Amino acid sequence: MRPINGIYFLLFTSIILSIVYLHYGVTQTHTKLTDNFEKVFVEQAGQFATNIENELSSLLDSNKTLYTVLKENPSIREDLERGMSFLVTPSFKYVYLLYRDSRGKYRYLLDGSREDKGIFNQKLDVDKQKWNRCYETGKDQILMQKDLDGLWVTYLKPVVNQERVEGVIAIDFSTSLPTTIAEATKPIENIFLYIFAAIGILILILLYQTILNIRTKKESILDPLTGTYNRNYLKHFLKSINPARYQIMMIDIDHFKKINDNFGHKAGDMILQQVAQTIKEEVRKEDRVIRFGGEEFLVFLHKKTLECSAAQEISFRLKERIERRTFMYEDTPIHITVSIGITSNPEHFKDVPEAIKHADEMLYIAKREGRNKIIFDVHKKSVQNSAQKSISEVKEAIENDRITCYYQPIVDLESAKTVKYEALVRMIDTDGKIIAPYLFLDTIAYTSVYSELTKRIIEIVFKQIKRHRIPISINLNLSDILDNMIFAIITDEIQRNIDLADRLIIELLENEHNSDIENLRNRLIELKSYGVKISIDDFGSGFSNFSIFQDLPIDTLKIDGSLIKDIETSKIAYTITESIVLFARKLDIECVAEFVHNEAVRRIVKDLGVTLGQGYHLGKPEPEIEQKTLMRMASEISA
Repeated sequence: MRPINGIYFLLFTSIILSIVYLHYGVTQTHTKLTDNFEKVFVEQAGQFATNIENELSSLLDSNKTLYTVLKENPSIREDLERGMSFLVTPSFKYVYLLYRDSRGKYRYLLDGSREDKGIFNQKLDVDKQKWNRCYETGKDQILMQKDLDGLWVTYLKPVVNQERVEGVIAIDFSTSLPTTIAEATKPIENIFLYIFAAIGILILILLYQTILNIRTKKESILDPLTGTYNRNYLKHFLKSINPARYQIMMIDIDHFKKINDNFGHKAGDMILQQVAQTIKEEVRKEDRVIRFGGEEFLVFLHKKTLECSAAQEISFRLKERIERRTFMYEDTPIHITVSIGITSNPEHFKDVPEAIKHADEMLYIAKREGRNKIIFDVHKKSVQNSAQKSISEVKEAIENDRITCYYQPIVDLESAKTVKYEALVRMIDTDGKIIAPYLFLDTIAYTSVYSELTKRIIEIVFKQIKRHRIPISINLNLSDILDNMIFAIITDEIQRNIDLADRLIIELLENEHNSDIENLRNRLIELKSYGVKISIDDFGSGFSNFSIFQDLPIDTLKIDGSLIKDIETSKIAYTITESIVLFARKLDIECVAEFVHNEAVRRIVKDLGVTLGQGYHLGKPEPEIEQKTLMRMASEISA
């Protein structure tokens, strides 16, 4: 189809250029004919004037002027006028000789005209400026006037006697030949104008048709609701795709039917549009987002290199962003999650549709295992539990000082002032990219590298405490406290910074059941003897139970974000949170609400008696601690 379009374009262009050339040729012919006729008439007038000048020269002598000779010899005037009259034709209507008197006025000496004949010494009004130029320069002058109706020319030739101009021969001629030429070529020029107009209209029609075709084609491959590509586009895309250059990601909105049932289809459409927009913002220009089904999106992620793992990075980023976001529909907050299935190597399947089917199978596993998961096809298990960064990469990052912390503020909900920070570990890749903990922590769990990382984090946090004199918390597992090697590392670092220990907070992640409660309690008491504060993180999830208050010496309780994020809409979440706060207050334990993502949630938890809050509404994790906060905290501490 494209070669045929190229031939049509060349043919169309050739026709236009040919017509333009012909029109230009006709215009040039018209101009040249007119110029040639002008030249012929001017040359003929010049010859006539030269002949008259020769006749007059024979009458002149050094003793008399031209005026005197002609005045004294009327017969000579008659003979000369008779001879000049033979030159008069329908084109050369006036032939005469004038002189300039002492007052600068021009008067007749001879007039060979057959009509409107002037008599000797009669005054004639002329264009003095041009006639004087002939007198003053002693050179021929041509006065020309032309328009669409014809051509008018006055040829002036000076009569010189003894190097002095004594008169001017004037020959007036006119012709309608330019008009005749214009009338003869006008029909041809009009034909070209009509052709140009027809071609212009044709071009406009073709342009409109092309725009219409492009718009129709675009509409045929785009989903009208979300603006993503549709299945029609997928059919064309699969014909040209090189599967080795892509990874395939299948995304499904969890419990989407409930959104339509509870809030209506308009709310469902809004969610689809905003989720699609979020996906498009997370992927890159070379990636392709396709609405595959009702609430399913198929994403082809282009691999910049054959070893690229774009799906891992983008899927985690996308999942976390949607999970944290509050979608608003008519003042009603809606929280959603997504499940994702990934095919990392489509080229290993017999064709791309099989690779898409495999991504769909991975998505099914994610939904079957409880949703809000990412299932990668390597070993058919969750990417969250598979190696993202190798042990050697993490070890190298520790050795090359590429481990850092981001700091998220914990805010007093009454005064809205930051009172402490939580340190969140990050790894800096060799290209300077920040790597989130879920991409490397599972890799090094239960290895010596994990111990090295723990030591490095405590060192970084104590440097910040020493520098800013502010309370900072770090996250540790219950198993870390019970691990002899890691506990030794923790106590060594605390003893090395004993004067700063009262500003260190250890947040225990209660994500695993532990039966050695007695040993755990003793070690926590030892840590508290140095001044360290103990906090339970994510309380309300996992193995959390109220007996922990009896077993462990706890200073602070952080209520799990899964409860806080739904506290606006879920009566159960509200009631559980209320119970936790009430119980903690009875035991004089401080409460921190995690995942405070909007002002409404902040007000609710504050009214429930929660004193501290943490979340994106109050402050995002940043690589540096805000200087204004430090100055305020320092002044309050000194006071």
